[in-house]
Parts: sequence; C-alpha cells; structure tokens
Amino acid sequence: MISRRHIRIKVMQALYAYQTRTGVTIAAAEKELLKTVENCHVLFVWVFSILPEVVRYRANKLESFKEKNNPTEEDLNPNTKFVDNKVIAQIENNKALEILIENYRIKWDNDQDFIINVFKEIEASEVYQKYMGTPSRSYEGDKNFVLDIIQYVFGESDYIRWFFSEKDPNWMDDYFEALSMLYKNVDTFKEKKGDDCRIFPVFHDKESDVDFCKHLFRAVLEHGEEYEQMIEGKIRNWEMERLIGMDTLLLKMAICELQDFPLIPVKVTMNEYIEISKMYSSEKSKIFINGVLDKIIEDLRNSGQLTKTGRGLYQN
Repeated sequence: MISRRHIRIKVMQALYAYQTRTGVTIAAAEKELLKTVENCHVLFVWVFSILPEVVRYRANKLESFKEKNNPTEEDLNPNTKFVDNKVIAQIENNKALEILIENYRIKWDNDQDFIINVFKEIEASEVYQKYMGTPSRSYEGDKNFVLDIIQYVFGESDYIRWFFSEKDPNWMDDYFEALSMLYKNVDTFKEKKGDDCRIFPVFHDKESDVDFCKHLFRAVLEHGEEYEQMIEGKIRNWEMERLIGMDTLLLKMAICELQDFPLIPVKVTMNEYIEISKMYSSEKSKIFINGVLDKIIEDLRNSGQLTKTGRGLYQN
C-alpha cells in the first residue's frame, strides 16, 4: 500500500511541475497526479515478480549442468535450496499476484539478461552465501532469506534501480517505496496460507487516501497566496523570493494539512515535511521548516484555527 509520505511526495512533485508548466489545467494535472501515485503500485508488482523469474532461470541452468558431457558430482547433485525456496514458490503461484501481473501486462520475455544479472548479484551476496551454506531448511528461514534479498540486494543495487528508471523515469523516485511495500507484504506471508497470501492493494483506504491527495493538491494551488503571507510573517530578514522554492512549497503543504485535516496529528505533519525536506531540499531546510512551522502552529492554536479531532488529538 502506498504510504501517506509517498503521497505527499507525489503531491509536492505535481505542484512543482504545475508551477513550471503552462497550458495545463488543474483538472488535467490532478488526473496526472493520481496516475503517478497508482503507477508506484505497478512498479511494486514488477519487483514482486523478479524472484520467481530468477528461480526459473536458475532451475533451468541447474538442469543444463546435468547434461554436460562429463558432469561433476556437484552438477548431478546441486544445492537446490534457492530454487526450492517455499516463499518464492508462494509468490510464483499467488493467485492475486497472477491477476495483477496480467492486468499490468508484466512480461520478462525480452529482459532475460536482466534476470541473469540479478541472479549474479544475489549469488555474489553474503546473504545468499550464508543461506546456501546452512543445511537446515524451514519456512521461516526461507522467508528471512527473501526479506534479506529485498533489503540488502534489491535495496543496494544501483543496477536494478537503473533498469526500472529506464522503463519509467518516475520509478526512480518510486523504487524504494515499492521495495518497502514488497518487504512489508512478504513479511505478512504465512505458510498455511499457501497460494492465497494477501497482496497489498494500491491504497490502505482508497477513498480517504485519494481525497487526501486531491485536497492537498488543490488547496495549495487555491490558497497559495494566503499561505505565503503566513510564511512571510514568520521570516526575519528574509524576502519570499530569496527562499528555496521547495522549502516554500513544503511549508504551504504543511499549513494546508494543519488546517484542513483534523485527523492528522500536528506532530505527524511536522515530522513528515521535515523528513521530506531532507530528501528533496537543502541541508539546512529541516531546521528552517521546523522553525517556521513552530511559529505558524502557535499562531493557529492561539487563533483557534488549529482544530484536531479523533486521531488528530494525539501526539500534539
């Protein structure tokens, strides 16, 4: 499921793109935004389907070794722990995943070189060497191995990330979100579930997440000048045009969230935009954003404009 933080990042990117383009309506930009959010789920399914392809390649390779003119003992009796991994078999046969793969038209027929190179990266990893060198076999051991591959091979591979960014440039920013979704999804797998383990949908709560995405996008565009005045009133010895554009944009989004989303705690909003600034703005942005938001939150509280209910009452 797409995290709220990633939705915020997608809104931020859409707002930035809208401000730098001409001739694009808000409705068209909003439609494109929702498409990019859901497109992250497509990448999630692509990445989900890698390991069964790698196992298929490796299994065929092991069979070919037996057909050598003078096969060795290892060729005839290879270590099949990787190709027999129970969790990868669950992924291979998962009914829900099969439907998604078909719907998203995911095919590896023309990318076998990529699959071979992924296996080489896996084979060279300490994770693989340790796994293959341990004679005991268990479902939990198989699952921990898959989780380690996601974290330490997929997560550290510039090659795999580059491959998907070539398919879709937007996936460069989506890659680690897709890996996070994959890790969390596999972590929920149970042996007794067999081929029916749950596959995460695009959204945790589609209606709520889509509304959050659309409202945040439109409100920042519609009330941008009002938010700018609030920001400008809290900046000493600075002019708005001298600020980093991304910092201003993140502050506008935070102000909108503070005022318009009563169920989101103040602390959550603060932390989210500070963390996003670390990824997409300058080194000192987190300090700047934190300081400005502190002052704006105080003003909103004093004027009664900071109204939180339900979950939003916590962590304030």
